[in-house]
Amino acid sequence: MTVYGFNDTHGRLNIVWSGFTLKWFTDPFGVTALTSAVKTSLLSATIGAVISTVLGTLIALASHRYRFRGRSLLDAVMVMNIAASEVVMGAALLTLFLTANVPLGFLTIVLAQVMFSIPFVAITVRARLVGFDNALEEAAQDLGATPFSTFMLVTLPIIFPGVLAAALLAFALCLDDYVITSFVSGQTQTFPLWVYGATRLGVPPQVNVIGTFIFLAGALLSVGFSLMRGWRNRQLARESAV
Repeated sequence: MTVYGFNDTHGRLNIVWSGFTLKWFTDPFGVTALTSAVKTSLLSATIGAVISTVLGTLIALASHRYRFRGRSLLDAVMVMNIAASEVVMGAALLTLFLTANVPLGFLTIVLAQVMFSIPFVAITVRARLVGFDNALEEAAQDLGATPFSTFMLVTLPIIFPGVLAAALLAFALCLDDYVITSFVSGQTQTFPLWVYGATRLGVPPQVNVIGTFIFLAGALLSVGFSLMRGWRNRQLARESAV
């Protein structure tokens, strides 16, 4: 993909190496429809990731801390959501939106992305909560902290690496999704939908350039997350030693 972003192609299909060029990297958004689709994907993925991270984290905290009727059912639903076929989920969401008379478009794309990414967030955050010492929260509240300040100053800093990992996973899932989005998008075009449609006529080289940018951004975020996690672990080790 990255190599063909430098290909000086002149045909519809960018599959034969014709020479080296930087012109596609100097004008990656030269195709107006492609630019619009990328903006739509980034915006919907950002909104979907934020909402699903908040809701998924709350679900993880509730299911980890409390024993309530229906907890096992909630766990089963989340696992089924992950294991279910995307075609089945897309058809089910399409039926739901049509029954509720919700116009297909950007809103339904975001709602669908939130629905299918919440279980991934909840399970990721719950894995971080395993071994969490509830005595830390109890000690903070004994010292006069409110439940909100306890969460912000005690709980969240401890589980933050898991929450951040869940948010990045949700963003990647929302940005990359094609199958479910194709059911509920209506006339709205996201980046995966546009690329699939363009394959019939020929994918422009700018797609390879934008794909390279997305790959590099993901790699940088992963490296940054690893460095931050290592720094946090070293900081906790120093505090424990003191």
